[in-house]
Amino acid sequence: MEIVFSEEREPGESILGKMYEAADLCLKKQGLDSDRVTVSVTFVSSGEIKELNALYRNIDQITDVLSFPQYENPDQIPGQGQVLLGDVVICTEQALLQADDFGHSPERELVYLFVHSMLHLLGYDHGEAQEKKDMRQFEEEVMIQLSLQREEIE
Repeated sequence: MEIVFSEEREPGESILGKMYEAADLCLKKQGLDSDRVTVSVTFVSSGEIKELNALYRNIDQITDVLSFPQYENPDQIPGQGQVLLGDVVICTEQALLQADDFGHSPERELVYLFVHSMLHLLGYDHGEAQEKKDMRQFEEEVMIQLSLQREEIE
């Protein structure tokens, strides 16, 4: 597994390590050999992600993460050779705000956003109720395996 990280606004080594683990878990669950997959990850400011969201989704507001899959359908992912799965763009500022709002660590939020985006790169969506349920279940399974599950609020 190769993850090409932008050097700008890059989080610490422990978060990057968890992202590698998360990517490997996502790919294995999908039956893909992680040794042949590359993903690009860029960390941007609120202003930058707002511009990208407006440009690519016609939504003129800040978002937390954007996914740019190389393949429209997971069946299009080649069975052999190196595969550039796509690009992930994470707004670090928004992730930190959300971590605070949700009451969990910045590490959990950043890794969760990466997992969410990885699933989009693998063809998952959350437009329909069942799709959303399946995607959320996959995300939580990966987060539990990373020991970054949601904390139960009493």
